Amino acid sequence: MSSAPGFTITGSNFGYQNHPLEACLNDMAELGLHEIELWAIAPHLDIAAATASQVRSLARSLTRRGLSVRCLTPEQLAGPVNIASREDWLRTSSVALFTKAARVAVELGCGTLFLTSGRGYEGEPEQAMWERSAGSLHAIVSEAQSLGVSCVLEALQPVESNIVTDSAGIARMRELVGSNNLHTVLDTVAMTVAGETVAGFVASTGALPRHVHLVDGDPAGHLAWGDGTIDLAGIVHELAGHGYKGYASFELFGNGRYSQDPRRALEQCLTAFGAALAEGSGARQPANATDRP
Repeated sequence: MSSAPGFTITGSNFGYQNHPLEACLNDMAELGLHEIELWAIAPHLDIAAATASQVRSLARSLTRRGLSVRCLTPEQLAGPVNIASREDWLRTSSVALFTKAARVAVELGCGTLFLTSGRGYEGEPEQAMWERSAGSLHAIVSEAQSLGVSCVLEALQPVESNIVTDSAGIARMRELVGSNNLHTVLDTVAMTVAGETVAGFVASTGALPRHVHLVDGDPAGHLAWGDGTIDLAGIVHELAGHGYKGYASFELFGNGRYSQDPRRALEQCLTAFGAALAEGSGARQPANATDRP
């Protein structure tokens, strides 16, 4: 495996929500994507309902296929999950979900927990929702740190959140949380919708991201590479130029074609990523990764 500057593609179950998790894991192994970002959704892995035996069973399924979980991404935009909610019961249960997710991550041998900021009510004072989000994130990040799990924070699109929606928001939230265990995620759609660039993201956050979602859009969406208008090859080149050595995954959902045939959509992305490599991006072909950001 090359040790040149660049990054490694991880597999994921994004797009596989209408398929058994075993089908996804088989595809990842066959495609040589030995590390995955695991989107924790029912029925693949419902964090709230998961028992210790179910988690152990999942760990065995991964091991049998030579797979490991690089990043655990609980569902946080649907259902009764909102770490910034004004409702105490919802905020408390949401924090409990993520602290449990940190424990599940440990059981799966996963060192990274994926987080977002939640959202407040429309029209309520901004400071109140930011303070609730920061308080929840502090509790989650602190628990994760005690378990040896790093956390990463992603900016969302304004239609998804009214708190952290750009790189300046990530920087502000990290300062409020006040923990060196909260790192960053660069999502190409969220970045493009915010009118930002890789250089601007790095300048605002003061660091390279720990994880990247390579996803196309128009500019919004969660599209396969080439199905939207975002210059993903240019973003890959720019990340490599900044010396990025982390991981990236393709966050594909919201399109019926992808959920019917997720492997085809993933292979489309991998082919495009390979073309970006041929252009001298400095990124690496999928492989077992040995270096860490």
